[in-house]
Amino acid sequence: MNDAQGLIQLVDGEGVEADILPFGAALQSLRVRDREGRTADVVLGHASVEGYRAHRNSFFGVTIGRVANRIAKGSFSLDGQAYRIAANNGPNALHGGLKGFDTAVWRLMRRSENSVQFGYASPDGDEGFPGSLEARVSYSLEGNALVISYEARCDRPTIVNLTNHSYFNLAGEASSEGILDHVLTLEADSYLPVDATAIPLGAEAPVKGTAFDFRAPAALRARVLDLGDPQIAIGGGIDHNFCLRGGVTVTPRLAATVYHPGSGRVMTMSTTTPGVQVYSGNFLDGSIKGKTGRPYPRHHALCLECQHYPDSPNQPNFPSIRLDPGEVYRQTTIYAFSNAAG
Repeated sequence: MNDAQGLIQLVDGEGVEADILPFGAALQSLRVRDREGRTADVVLGHASVEGYRAHRNSFFGVTIGRVANRIAKGSFSLDGQAYRIAANNGPNALHGGLKGFDTAVWRLMRRSENSVQFGYASPDGDEGFPGSLEARVSYSLEGNALVISYEARCDRPTIVNLTNHSYFNLAGEASSEGILDHVLTLEADSYLPVDATAIPLGAEAPVKGTAFDFRAPAALRARVLDLGDPQIAIGGGIDHNFCLRGGVTVTPRLAATVYHPGSGRVMTMSTTTPGVQVYSGNFLDGSIKGKTGRPYPRHHALCLECQHYPDSPNQPNFPSIRLDPGEVYRQTTIYAFSNAAG
């Protein structure tokens, strides 16, 4: 452990290593071997806690809560009571408001050589959300996989939607190569079109015949740069929720596969959530320097944020994110790594 920032290193002898920070319960580093046995850190991040504080709006590897993604106009109703969250993303609330879970120093609950669990107590009225919430997040290395598990309990009805906001570059975060040549496969037949402020319009739309069709493996370049698609043009790339087959599940099922031809690294992602927000690093602009001092330019990394749908409290046709006393919110996401031959 690094006393300066509470860094916790996880190892299990299978070639995957992870560094976790109590600040934001963040995945700071994830080291994975390529087809030649060479190791690289495949997630973006900062070298110190100060970097996370200074560049909060990048959300590199942090735990997002109390509600991930956007809430339209920062408002919602629950049991007839209206609630307001600060608008910190244009007219909308994003990733829990001005001081979401990503800005908190989580308390260490337990740790071992290959796992760690953190807890955070969010009081009633925190950022405008109702009810006290006790949240847990666990990271564990299991063979060639990183497993992230969440639990939460409340004392009055509230809403919860937790996720991890890691940015992946399977070439390595210090590489000069971005993610446009990465190949993505998604287990999703539909996605959520959005308005100009990235709020879902409501109905799911089929991916067939669009830039969002990743049912078969497809390189990101042609899709992310397809500004002729009006949905891609809104944010200059992909920043959309994909509706995963099967909806909410008890055990994780395959959701996405990412392949980097140059290194041979393959990442498969499994989750229990009904959706995954795919973000192609559209707003990275090179102004932020990462852990090794290399700037992070546009499309340098890919986020796969496993979660419920954006703006769920205001969209009754979406899977609910309501949590009541006596219930336990649970979510698990698994990132497993392997290599493909060149």
